Amino acid sequence: MTVEKLPLSKAITRALRYEMVSNPKVVVLGEDVGKLGGVFRVTDGLQAEFGPKRVMDSPLGEAGIIGTSIGMAMRGYRPVPEIQFDGFVFPSFNQITSQLSKIYSRTAGQYQVPVTIRLPYGGAVGSPEHHSDSPEAYFAHTPGLRVLTPSSAHDAYWMLRKSIEHPDPVIFLEPKRRYWAKGDVDFSDESYDPFKAAVLREGSDLTLVTYGPLVPVALAAAEAAVEDGHDLEVIDLRSISPMDTETVAASVEKTGRLVIAQEAPSFVSVGSELAAAIAERCFFSLEAPVLRVGGFHMPYPVPRAEKEYVPGIDRILEAVDRSFTY
Repeated sequence: MTVEKLPLSKAITRALRYEMVSNPKVVVLGEDVGKLGGVFRVTDGLQAEFGPKRVMDSPLGEAGIIGTSIGMAMRGYRPVPEIQFDGFVFPSFNQITSQLSKIYSRTAGQYQVPVTIRLPYGGAVGSPEHHSDSPEAYFAHTPGLRVLTPSSAHDAYWMLRKSIEHPDPVIFLEPKRRYWAKGDVDFSDESYDPFKAAVLREGSDLTLVTYGPLVPVALAAAEAAVEDGHDLEVIDLRSISPMDTETVAASVEKTGRLVIAQEAPSFVSVGSELAAAIAERCFFSLEAPVLRVGGFHMPYPVPRAEKEYVPGIDRILEAVDRSFTY
């Protein structure tokens, strides 16, 4: 059977298991990833199968987790460290941005550091700050890192496999609010390219671009827009760095309008970079300004207020309506 329906979280588990079986140099480490199976149970059962030397419970110290992973990668291993929550990544920020991202260029290619950092991110799960952040722009801004995020079980499986097999360090952002969403995984899709954006819904009137946790919201907004007579094309970026502006530009040259949606604050963001790139490239095709929908420029709020903070269908449709006023 090449197709199976899985929750996104279990698709990640299957990808980890496949890579660990295929390559004895693939190791998993992080806080509670072993005996407990991780706070989201993504690594559940892996320590029992592969042993504590390949699925290692670490101390509560993110800098140590990433520092250890860098050292192991320089010795020929392919570490897959887990940072338990998005907001916990910052104690390891120096290791990631000053060391991991630079070792290949610093050593003139003598050392590759194929570290894949698994990082649950995003909100709408009823958790406070440090558990609901969207830090993707920090890593996208850092040369030497690849930044990927899946929105479906199929993407999660293949994207993680391709990340672990890649020679460069990868920040693998897992949308935690989508962990339990089920979808078909085609295990025969060997040609899968995680660095190419996916057109999930074709349309002719406006291009709606998003990634990770907001993809299902964008698709629902596109269906709702039909009632207003608008035919939206929906694109999942998938790769934040490098960014597939080619696919987005081709769509905007067709539709003439672009709305970008993300959970992260819009100020100096992934959406900002994409907006600038498309405005520069597609200036004569645009019939309206590029519009962005994102979180507000403030620390993530308490759970009771997150419905107003995280973009939903209404806020996306409001931007779509504004675009059509031009």
